[in-house]
Amino acid sequence: MAKTYRIGAGTKAVNAVFRAMTRLGMGKGYRHVLTVVGRTTGRPYSIPVDVMAADGQRRLVAAYGVTSWVRNVRVNGDVTLSRGGRSERLRVVELDAQQSVPVLRQYLREVPVTRPYFDVDATSTDEEFAAESRRHPVFLLLPPV
Repeated sequence: MAKTYRIGAGTKAVNAVFRAMTRLGMGKGYRHVLTVVGRTTGRPYSIPVDVMAADGQRRLVAAYGVTSWVRNVRVNGDVTLSRGGRSERLRVVELDAQQSVPVLRQYLREVPVTRPYFDVDATSTDEEFAAESRRHPVFLLLPPV
């Protein structure tokens, strides 16, 4: 059974450090700061996230499950990604289960720290990965319209 993501004082502290490092362009190249407007408050919220790049496209993976940022993205449909002093506004489109499979496989290979939050591993079938996409949605990042 996968671990459940909990937001406590330790998680908030780690997120603050990663957010600051990412804004300075430090750390893994796939890490970005996602800013999305809250679906009920209308306030912007920022959190470090991991973006997977392949085939000339970028995809955002909800590594810790359907958290607040995922619900906010689903409602708003657009985000701002920042890294190293650069920011860009993007549209997001949620991928279906089959489209998510190769992205989730890539994610588990490249971001080992989040593996405990998944119920799949490198030996899992495509069907198991597709089922996992319900718990870990994947979003395609597109230019704004």
